Parts: sequence; structure tokens; C-alpha cells
Amino acid sequence: MTPRLCLAIASILGGLSVAGGAFGAHALKAQLTEKALATFELGTRYQMYHSLALLLVGLLWLQVPKNSWLGYASWAFIVGIVIFSGSLYGLSLSGVKVLGAVTPVGGLALIIGWALLATAAFSLTN
Repeated sequence: MTPRLCLAIASILGGLSVAGGAFGAHALKAQLTEKALATFELGTRYQMYHSLALLLVGLLWLQVPKNSWLGYASWAFIVGIVIFSGSLYGLSLSGVKVLGAVTPVGGLALIIGWALLATAAFSLTN
């Protein structure tokens, strides 16, 4: 992973979040139950939040390219987005309840991403 790849992935995931939100609001609104739609929207919301966090990581990483903690944080955010939001999308679209058991793994990866970002901040030198 490089800072530029991190920025590119953040941009792609952010754009997909907007597209997913629009898809949910328009195409899925009549197809899903209110609960399933809320689950889908939660996935898009967290995807956007963490795409922005990933964008921040990439921008910081451009400024301090030797900070390996930022690289670790970027991977944690990417894995977290894919697992957390992806499992919520799958759960809402398919109704397969076991996907709900996978969601906390993605949430843990997102939390680890934030912890790694904090570690990166504490490792900065003046």
C-alpha cells in the first residue's frame, strides 16, 4: 500500500458509498422492509465515514511517508469497510441472518483502524 493508492481506494469507496446510498433511497426503497433498508443505510453511512477516515490517513501519509502506522491503519479501515458494510449490504439484500454475525468483525477492524491512527499520531515527531 502506498499513500496514493490509499487516497485512490478512499475515493473509490467514498464514491461507491454515495452510489449505494442513492440506490438504497431510490431503487431499494420499495423492495426492502423498513428494517432492511435501515440496515442498508447504516452500511452506506459507515462506509462514507470510514472512506473519509481513509482519505485522512492517505493525506497524512503523504506528509509523513515513513510512518508505518498509517499504512496499518489504512489496511484496517479497508478491511473494516469491506466486512462491516459488506455484511450489512448482504444481510439487508438477502436476509441471510448469519451475515449479521460477521458484522462485528468488521466493526472491530474499524476500531483497530482508529487505534492505529491514534498510534500514528503519537509516533509523530516535531
